[in-house]
Amino acid sequence: MIANVRIHDLPAQERPRERLAAQGAEKLSSADLIAILLRTGMKGMSAIHIAEQLLRQSGSLENLARAPLEELRKIKGIGRDKAVTLKAAFTLARKMAEELRHESPLLDTPERIAELVREDHRHASAETFQVVLLNTRRRLIKVETLSRGTLDTILVHPRDVFRSAITANAAAVVVVHNHPSGDPAPSEADIKVTRDLIRAGQLLKIDVLDHVILGRATSERSKDWASLKELGYFYA
Repeated sequence: MIANVRIHDLPAQERPRERLAAQGAEKLSSADLIAILLRTGMKGMSAIHIAEQLLRQSGSLENLARAPLEELRKIKGIGRDKAVTLKAAFTLARKMAEELRHESPLLDTPERIAELVREDHRHASAETFQVVLLNTRRRLIKVETLSRGTLDTILVHPRDVFRSAITANAAAVVVVHNHPSGDPAPSEADIKVTRDLIRAGQLLKIDVLDHVILGRATSERSKDWASLKELGYFYA
């Protein structure tokens, strides 16, 4: 019979629940937080050890959140209930991000735009194009997904962007898409699409405020996004 290794059987310094209560959640590592979700380990492996193994095998929290239930259950120490708990936690985080949109936030910087839509793109394996529709005070009306492309190509037409803007009575838009490669630097196609949108917006009296590309931060690149406006590409 295989005995579970429970967190409360561990030495005090290895009890993430107690450390969270005493120090706050921000003080805990990703492995600690995952261990709290897992609750118990298995013979010879604590929940923390299983959590560390999960992160090693997946390579990142992003990949772990994207993994389907069947893949999670293949990892030693992860049964159906633990896999379901992990999937529920990651999905709840995404839903919370969606809920924040209903608070009509002020979206006057590329950082705020990136924060708003980051969860939509975090697990995408192909390029996804969105338009963020804003009122005259630069507050959110809604976000619409217009196109999903291939791994490195996306097709979007100005009429689709501005049809959404006109229907929503938006005064301005910010367009957003992701680079699954992780590098948010704009391609020549990204720059051309941006200039086409700016020209169309001028004719329709709808401001195109920015084009934000989402990627991933690295040790050499602190931001996981790029703003074509900040990079100087915003002229028609």
